[in-house]
Amino acid sequence: MGVAEASFSFSLCADDFALSPGVSRGILEALDAGRLSATSVMTTRPSWPKGARALSQFKGKADIGLHLNLTLGAPLSAMPKFAPSGYLPGIHHVLKAAQKSELPEAEIRREISRQLDSFCDHFGAAPDFVDGHQHVQILPQIRHWLFECLEKKGFSGKTWLRNSGDRPLQILRRGVELKKALGIAWLARGFAREAARRGFSTNYGFSGFSSFDPCRDYAADFAAYLRAPGGRHLIMCHPGYCDEELVSADPVTLTRERELSFLLSPAFKKLIEENRAKLSRFSAV
Repeated sequence: MGVAEASFSFSLCADDFALSPGVSRGILEALDAGRLSATSVMTTRPSWPKGARALSQFKGKADIGLHLNLTLGAPLSAMPKFAPSGYLPGIHHVLKAAQKSELPEAEIRREISRQLDSFCDHFGAAPDFVDGHQHVQILPQIRHWLFECLEKKGFSGKTWLRNSGDRPLQILRRGVELKKALGIAWLARGFAREAARRGFSTNYGFSGFSSFDPCRDYAADFAAYLRAPGGRHLIMCHPGYCDEELVSADPVTLTRERELSFLLSPAFKKLIEENRAKLSRFSAV
């Protein structure tokens, strides 16, 4: 009996490459094992230049994108209004200011441009896609400045964008982190429509929201992420190894190793086969 044809394909993207050397090492292992089809890069982090060289072996084999960062660590440019301490503010501050249209336009436009330039300079190519740390790419004001920066750099029609929202019914059918997923979907309303109007494609269908609780069964959660897939379904994940730099920078630590362990296990491959699913690169479609 032949192998059953896949009933749907999806992209599996590891966020936070270059957040720390341990995170990057775990993502590189998963890419090498063929368990990921994309990863997004934090170009603000100290390990990005070295990480870019290691990641270059996957150019054209996986989608490599920019993980726009406006909420963790230090920015690449001076931001006296947005980050007066020299460190980026937390997501709650950014969200509140975005909803009130109070973000400093010039500073954030410049930082978006600097992060894109750092990606291109070190990786030697434009990003296949752009997403955002803590989904900042979908926020009011920021989304418009991102679109315009990408257009100015000539990336229209070449770079796709992550739409972090999905339809409420699909979110409810998965039943994982409902409050977070529905809240992000509300913030993302209109994002895909505006992106398409400007010549950027997006994913259609999105899952992977996590409580980052090390006691949860990640395999069971991943099975839920595969439910009710969209026509261009994207699942985010956060694998990696925990190291001192990660512990000092981000609260999400132990769950990264659990995610990586699952992705590299036979159980992951079996789950994909049982769901007649197939990993795919959006840029290759």
